[in-house]
Amino acid sequence: MSNLRIRRTAGALGAEISGVDLSGDLDEATIAEIRAAFVEHQVIFFRDQTLSPEQQLAFGRRFGRLNIHPYVAGMADHPEVMEVIKEPQDKVNFGGGWHSDMSFLEHPSIASILYAVDLPDYGGDTLFASQAAAFEALTPGLRATLETLNAVHSAGREYSSSGHSAQKRSSMNVAEAEGATGEFIHPVVLTHPESGRKALYVNPAFTMKIDGWSTRESKPLLDFLFEHCRGERFTTRFAWSPGSVAFWDNRSVWHYALNDYPGQRRHMRRVTVDADPARYVGAPRLARAS
Repeated sequence: MSNLRIRRTAGALGAEISGVDLSGDLDEATIAEIRAAFVEHQVIFFRDQTLSPEQQLAFGRRFGRLNIHPYVAGMADHPEVMEVIKEPQDKVNFGGGWHSDMSFLEHPSIASILYAVDLPDYGGDTLFASQAAAFEALTPGLRATLETLNAVHSAGREYSSSGHSAQKRSSMNVAEAEGATGEFIHPVVLTHPESGRKALYVNPAFTMKIDGWSTRESKPLLDFLFEHCRGERFTTRFAWSPGSVAFWDNRSVWHYALNDYPGQRRHMRRVTVDADPARYVGAPRLARAS
């Protein structure tokens, strides 16, 4: 019998799971139960964990192949592990805006697993927003229209010299993407391959425009969706403590790391689970000029 205890954190998404040590050699039944909670709740949280980079990698690999970020250098011995660090002298944090990780890839990642190493005395919470709940709250007519559309995603803006993600940080090696990034087209509405639930799949960081529309034509619709998608009724908020883990579904969740702890250090470690291209719903393709 499983020792897992699952407690929901908000109405739209989120659950906290206790009764499990993620550093151990978890059996298949426990992994299956964690995966089921991940699919159902879209973001799941664990507390009081002690994970070395190797143990975090091992846990992440139970859910799929791990990603090596194209613009952020990972650990020297473990390139799949990204150290997300804001030093006391840094002004700009990493992830400080609503986004879905890696939507700019041909096959976007399915999940991110973030572990708290060192935390400020206050602040540094992360907000999460359910894009499935956001989609379901739209009118039937707009939902039907959006299901006919695709959108262009790219890292070019966010990782440009003026982009938020590419800003210099004392303890992170982030490369600029100018001239090196592609554009890929993804459906505006994704159907989750495990739950069958539909979710909006656009985000302010990496969605450039609606495919086949100009940037000017796209802006009113995208602005409406971006404002709608971050509505409080679609969100949950996680207050970190040392050893906490957040594990979220990038196919249906936005997140936002708050930058409200000036002069303090925050150190997290992230691994990102890649998509299995065979299970990706909505075939991506290179963007075409319009």
